[in-house]
Amino acid sequence: MTEMPIHPEVPVARLVPGKPFLGLGEYDLAALGYAAQEFFVAGTAVSYGVDGVQLERAPYVTRIVVVKPIDATRFNGSVVVEWLNVSGGRDAPVEWVVAHRAMVRAGFAYVGVSAQKVGIDGGVSLNSAPMPLKTADPERYGALIHPGDAFAYDIFSQIGRVLRAPGDLLGGLAAQRLIAAGVSQSAMYLATYVNVVDPVARVFDGVLIHSRFGYGAGLNGASVLRPGSDSVLPALRQRDDLRVPVLIVETETDVVGGPAQGYYWARQPDAPHLRVWEIAGAAHADNYIFRVGSMDSGFASIEALAAAYAPIDNSFGQTLGQPVNFGPQHHYVVEAALVGLDEWIKTGTAPAAAAPLQVDGSPAPGETPLLARDGHGIALGGVRSPWVDVPTARLAGAGNDGSPGAWIVGLGEPFDKARLDRLYPGGKAEYLRRFEAALSAAIAAGFILAQARKEILDLAAFSYGGTA
Repeated sequence: MTEMPIHPEVPVARLVPGKPFLGLGEYDLAALGYAAQEFFVAGTAVSYGVDGVQLERAPYVTRIVVVKPIDATRFNGSVVVEWLNVSGGRDAPVEWVVAHRAMVRAGFAYVGVSAQKVGIDGGVSLNSAPMPLKTADPERYGALIHPGDAFAYDIFSQIGRVLRAPGDLLGGLAAQRLIAAGVSQSAMYLATYVNVVDPVARVFDGVLIHSRFGYGAGLNGASVLRPGSDSVLPALRQRDDLRVPVLIVETETDVVGGPAQGYYWARQPDAPHLRVWEIAGAAHADNYIFRVGSMDSGFASIEALAAAYAPIDNSFGQTLGQPVNFGPQHHYVVEAALVGLDEWIKTGTAPAAAAPLQVDGSPAPGETPLLARDGHGIALGGVRSPWVDVPTARLAGAGNDGSPGAWIVGLGEPFDKARLDRLYPGGKAEYLRRFEAALSAAIAAGFILAQARKEILDLAAFSYGGTA
């Protein structure tokens, strides 16, 4: 392989032949009309102070994975640039897993960025068996250099600039819009990025902040998984003068928190460049993230999809007190959020506003908020969907136990036949009629994409009265 330049002032990218180490899915990308390529990008990054002033400089060599339509005419001009999540001790393309169906359907390109040191060299994680790049394939990734997460913000900006410039990264495709995206820990970094770095870097056209909890990442590179006064920015609200559209998508878990401070403490009203969607019945990590997303090519049968959504009661190698949340709404709402954000950037028309999830009482600082719930234990308020308005199960973002990670998986409790009969005395026909009406309302509001309608109805018809 050709050596990368040492400390280049302008980032330099080089194609790395072979299959990248990144869990994009069990399906064949080529069958979807997409192809993946890996590049190493070398440059010199800066760290930032709280006022956006540049501090130190350091060289880096990181990797990116570009997933793009094989047929250039399918490209819609938008590139989703994901800050890969490293909470599990390896790079994880969580936004791709959750929203790839919408990306492929609409013709987005996707770029996963190894922005953080843990994904390359290892470090603090939630996984007892982490797999950073240099462990997974020392020969392939041994040349990577990461100076620490204080420099991750500028590394991410520089990748965006490289994607914007004419070159081979997108195979001749011209990026018209760059959408920064990140989930969980990555969302916490993006929350800080938007406030501190974006005003000076001015790289991205919009930002999707997905499941960020209440605090933002710090600027000194300390791990947010060991939060302290120097590693996180508590109750971080987004700045009032946002430069570009920002859409924040939160699950119940994210709003109430647990070991992590809940987004409740960082809530703020919508603004000209801000929308916040809090999804009723959704969990931070659910069956779609754990099982369905990796097999959901768009060609799977309804039977296979239903089987993948079926309740499981284990996570992180331990048996849980309740099944993991198996509701599909998280996945479908994030799809609509991404497409809605793209339209917002293109047209200036913001996505629909959503009511926040309702909270019981007024929790005191430091307390965990409790969501207001109906007689079935389903949250009130928030982004509504047919799975919570015409339920066949109690779906929640909190309340599980049995393992240290149980707090992020929510729970799902299928209703028994006696309850279903009371709710829907007309049986399956009544259920499907009411479900379809609720789905139509969610689509009309912009919280679910119309293109998903048939699949959702088929899944509801197949699953009623069963366990999926």
